[in-house]
Amino acid sequence: MFKFSGTRPATLGVRDGRLSPCPGTPNCVCSYDADAAHAIAPLEFNTDATAAWATLKAIVQAEERTTIVSESDHYLHAEFASKLMGFVDDVEFYLDAPNRAIQVRSASRLGKSDLGVNRKRIESIRAKLQATGGTAG
Repeated sequence: MFKFSGTRPATLGVRDGRLSPCPGTPNCVCSYDADAAHAIAPLEFNTDATAAWATLKAIVQAEERTTIVSESDHYLHAEFASKLMGFVDDVEFYLDAPNRAIQVRSASRLGKSDLGVNRKRIESIRAKLQATGGTAG
């Protein structure tokens, strides 16, 4: 297996109560972005915020080739590596409890195109959360 991990961006994390916007490349989605190429809905929940957060963390931990890098009671950063080439994507979650949502950002470290992998990943996590009954449709 190859390892194309790249360098962890310095822009990760929550700043001024938000995750960073996507760069100009199409290999990123973020629930704070408004443009069609990057926008994705946050993960909404209809359960207790703590329970929704715990369920999300369990789902992320169960994903293959995933490492949780940083976590707190409202922020989670995980690295997802591709199977064949070892490309690393940084995936962030921010618990926005007042809005009953988990804000998301998923971005590739290298290259321009991700063939929709980041969007598919977030939608897969959304589906798994919905299957637990913890999120709104």
